[in-house]
Amino acid sequence: MAAQSRSIRRGLPRVPGGEPWPPAGQAPAHVRAGAAAETAATAEPATGSTAASAPATAVTGGAAGSAGERQLRRGLPRIPGGDPWPPPGQAPVSATLSGGAPAPAAAPSRADAADATPVPAATFTPTPVAAVPAPSVPAATPSVNAPATAPASLTPGTTPLRRGLPRVPGGEPWPPAGLAPSAAAPAVHATPGPAAPATAAAAAAFTSTPAPAPADRVVETVAAAEPSAPATAAQAPVAPAAAAAKPAAEKPVEPKAQAKLYGSRTLGQWTKFAVLLAVSAIAAAGILVLAARGVTTLPGVPEFLERYPGAYDLPEAVEPGFPWWAQWTHFLNFFLIVLIIRSGYQVRTQEKPPAFWTPKRGGKKISINLWLHQALDILWLANGLSFVVLLIASGRWMRIVPSSWEAFPNALSALLQYMTLDWPVESGWVNYNSLQQLMYFIVVFIAAPLAAITGVRMSEFWPKDAKTLNRIYPVEAARSVHFPTMLFFVLFILVHVFLVFSTGALRNLNHMFGGTDAVNWAGFWLFAAAIAITAAGWYAARPIVLAPIAKLFGQVSSR
Repeated sequence: MAAQSRSIRRGLPRVPGGEPWPPAGQAPAHVRAGAAAETAATAEPATGSTAASAPATAVTGGAAGSAGERQLRRGLPRIPGGDPWPPPGQAPVSATLSGGAPAPAAAPSRADAADATPVPAATFTPTPVAAVPAPSVPAATPSVNAPATAPASLTPGTTPLRRGLPRVPGGEPWPPAGLAPSAAAPAVHATPGPAAPATAAAAAAFTSTPAPAPADRVVETVAAAEPSAPATAAQAPVAPAAAAAKPAAEKPVEPKAQAKLYGSRTLGQWTKFAVLLAVSAIAAAGILVLAARGVTTLPGVPEFLERYPGAYDLPEAVEPGFPWWAQWTHFLNFFLIVLIIRSGYQVRTQEKPPAFWTPKRGGKKISINLWLHQALDILWLANGLSFVVLLIASGRWMRIVPSSWEAFPNALSALLQYMTLDWPVESGWVNYNSLQQLMYFIVVFIAAPLAAITGVRMSEFWPKDAKTLNRIYPVEAARSVHFPTMLFFVLFILVHVFLVFSTGALRNLNHMFGGTDAVNWAGFWLFAAAIAITAAGWYAARPIVLAPIAKLFGQVSSR
């Protein structure tokens, strides 16, 4: 007699990627005994007397079901996101074998498994034993001790297979579509045990237990039939498909609109910078005033201020006042220097120019801002050269050129008086104080030529092939001087305008814009007109206005 297999037949996993179910191990003893008894009963010839002599232990109505009910084992949901199948309820248990062990349910045939529909415990009514005919056993039925893995002969049926969930994510339902075979699945064989009239009991169990899945996916859950198995093992929960679904996507946060840049900063940053600069300037001015007042109390300082009041007398040949050419060159100098500073800053900070300019005679392509900067430089130099020529020809050069060594101590005295807010006596119509004279001399005869020389070195007018000249005067030296010179002009303009308004605005504006020493509003309105013209030039210095002018001297392109 061949040795019988004690191991449990394992089927598909209960969760994707899990281990086959049930866990590996030995079949319970009462299951092996029941299977052996069932096999022995089916080996005997089936007669009418066998069905008639069924024991009284057959299942009748709901009595047996109430005596042995247990919770249904639930599997995966039949639809995505649904509840586990079958619905929760009590499963009826078939009549027990001799010896007190519950009889295991016989495996249904493939055809019956395909047609079977799970019935909840509340609506389940077992079929009496007498109503089930004893199955006929073919002559080639294996013995009690036949191996459990012996294949059963299959014949095609007429019932379509019942299909379940796919075996792989995104796959087709399993098993493939087709007809269910009519042969029964092989039963589980157990070791020899006490014989029992199992024919009627097995038939009752077969008719009272629904098939949970198609024949190809029948899983022999013998652990559920073991009385000593804990309830939690028989009712292992299966996570619903909805728990594995991805959470709803959060609403994307819309990025904030980037603030518009004015140069290198936004409007808010420029405002903060201006406020910080103003507060710093006021604080620094307060410290300087207090320090200067403290210096005037030191020994010898009052005597120094009395000896050098801040100005010295000019020769009598110098005529007072400001001629018309001085007024016009002063206005043009103000207008051009403002636009030069603006275009120079754009050349230094702008990464992608809005347009490019190429000379007609051929040459290097430059940005339209650089073209404007160089064109304004030429006009500014022409205006400055005209002023210097007329200044020397009229003999008024002595007003801005120091003619005595007394200019230096008087300039120091005037600076100390300005710092203490005790202004020196102003007589600009006739003579500048020594500090003004030195500053105008530096602007006209030092700063302006220095800006011109360094600007020419960096421009396209400089000869590129003059190796000796380029070695003596490298372009790096010109760049390191040109930008600080521009900052000097900016500082000079700010201080100059401040002193004009703080030391007698109407009279000072009349000197340069009205050509008179009178105190009236004529010079102020002329100054206001000059400011308006300069602001209009600032606004007009953009590609849409510059391009037609630049085309007169070369070619303008967008790249």
